[in-house]
Amino acid sequence: MHILVFGAGAVGGYFGGRLAQAGRNVTFIARGQHLRAMQRDGLSVRSIEGDFTIHPIRATADPSAVEQADAVLVTVKAWQVPDAAAALRPLMGPGTFVVPLENGVEAPAQLAEILGTERVLGGMCKIISTVAEPGHIHHRGISPLIAFGELNGRRSQRAERLLEAFAGTQGIKAMIPPDIQAAMWEKFLFIAPFSGLGALTRAPIGVLRSLPETRGLLEKAMREIVVLAQSRGVHLGEEAVDEAMAFVDSLPAQGTASMQRDVMTGRPSELEAQNGAVVRLAREEAMDAPTHRFIYAALLPQELASRQRSRPDKSSP
Repeated sequence: MHILVFGAGAVGGYFGGRLAQAGRNVTFIARGQHLRAMQRDGLSVRSIEGDFTIHPIRATADPSAVEQADAVLVTVKAWQVPDAAAALRPLMGPGTFVVPLENGVEAPAQLAEILGTERVLGGMCKIISTVAEPGHIHHRGISPLIAFGELNGRRSQRAERLLEAFAGTQGIKAMIPPDIQAAMWEKFLFIAPFSGLGALTRAPIGVLRSLPETRGLLEKAMREIVVLAQSRGVHLGEEAVDEAMAFVDSLPAQGTASMQRDVMTGRPSELEAQNGAVVRLAREEAMDAPTHRFIYAALLPQELASRQRSRPDKSSP
């Protein structure tokens, strides 16, 4: 099975690296200094589950130079999904399928719009990791989990094959949940409040969970997502909030979300795919999500400024 990891950053670098460590047939799509460092020195991962290095490594910036893949793990930032889908078209063989691992719940629909519904599975992962420097991933917290499955809830041979590929990999728990839609919303219920409040307060999760005021906001934001999910036919119960808060309490005190780190360093973030998505999807259901609406509105000016700064200067020669 040829597995393509489209985006070799903090998430793709870890999960793809573990697959390569286990001897699986893996190719990475990366870019810039990170790609050049990987091509020169390999991919190094420092992890609470054990350090490792993959060298040599198959990595390129050109998707058209890669042989057709059997499975694609899409691990770019949420706003990059449509561009990634367009770039993947040349790699689509008769049985190629894609698994998005982005934060949020809209990536499967975005991929399906370009690649076709039949090619897309649902997916989610849990990990706290960063690109420490080009060619180096630092897995800082959470025992890594990856889950995927057919969006209609049926078991399939292709999902089973991917699960087999993850069998025996060190430092990863892989699973096909009974309902991948519910699993994605459970992750969304945790990550959007964590990301948004972390970005707004600039505080790590240890602070957010210990102050009654911010802990209450986390719980309120989570409950807004439960109501939204239920209105959209997703099987998410009230107990999901208690489970998410128990997970919050298990995290390293200094843990931060990737969106929070992007906002704090002035980079474009996943605001639209997380808190913005809650506001937008709630509006579609004629509902309100006041906690997320406030978070989104408060962070939007900085987000727009960050995106303006990140645009290429077309006036330059």
